[in-house]
Amino acid sequence: MKKIFSIGEAAKEAGMTSETLRHYDRIGLVKPSRKDEWTNYRYYTVNDIVLLNTVRALQQMDLPLKKIKEVLEYDDIEKIIDFLNDAEKRADEKIALLKNSKAMIHRAKTDYERKPKPIFTENVIIEHFPKQVILLSDTLETPTLDNLWNYLSHFYNKVGNELRNMFEFEDAAGIYTENGRSRMFAICVKREQIDGLITLPEGNYLCMDCSEKDRTDKLHELLKIAETEYNARPKFTVQQIVVSGILQWKYQLRVFLG
Repeated sequence: MKKIFSIGEAAKEAGMTSETLRHYDRIGLVKPSRKDEWTNYRYYTVNDIVLLNTVRALQQMDLPLKKIKEVLEYDDIEKIIDFLNDAEKRADEKIALLKNSKAMIHRAKTDYERKPKPIFTENVIIEHFPKQVILLSDTLETPTLDNLWNYLSHFYNKVGNELRNMFEFEDAAGIYTENGRSRMFAICVKREQIDGLITLPEGNYLCMDCSEKDRTDKLHELLKIAETEYNARPKFTVQQIVVSGILQWKYQLRVFLG
C-alpha cells in the first residue's frame, strides 16, 4: 500500500467521498497528516485511513460523530479496548438480529413463491353486492338502441296490467346468462311472485369493465380468473349495462365468487 494518499485516493480506500473527508477535517474528527500550505491539498497516511475506516465502522453502530470524536481522542489503551469490546458485542447483536430478519424474509418469500401467480388485469376488482331479485325477459337477449330506449316498458308489459302496480324496477338493465342461455333483465325494487324471477345471491363478485366489442373475450377471461385464482365455477354470469354516453353503453361483467 502507498505511504501517502491524495484526498481522492484516501476517500476511495475508506469508501467515502472527498467532501466527507473535508468535513471530517473541518470538524477535527480526522485531519490529514499533511496539508500543503500553498495549494491547500490534503495528504493522508496509512494511519489516517485506518482512522477513517474506524469512523465508518463506528457510524454503522449508529454512533454520532461527536461520540466518535470523543472515542478517537481516548489516550487510555484499556479504555479504548473496553469500548471496542462493547462495540464488537453490539455488532454481534446487530448481525444476529439481521440474520433473524433475513430468515423471516426468506420464509415469507418462499411462502409467496408457492402461491399461484396472479393473472389479474388492471381493471379486475372484487366487489360485494347485496341480494338482488331480477326479472328475466322472455324475448330480449342483448341490448340494442331500441330496447334500451324503452326497456322498462318491456318489463311492465311482461307483468301485465293486473300486476303493474305491484312491480317497480331500478333504472338499470343487464344480461343474465345460465346454461348457455342469455336474457336481458330488470332489477326489481318491488315485486310479486311470477315466472321469470331470479335471485342473485349476496356476496363477492369478480368484476371487470368492458365494451361491446370485447365483451365475449373479457367474460371468458373473467371466468378463467375465477376458476384459476378462486377455484370458483359459477353457474351464472351477470353483465350489467352501464350507459356511458348518448346512445352509448358499456358493461360491468360480474362473476359470483361466494
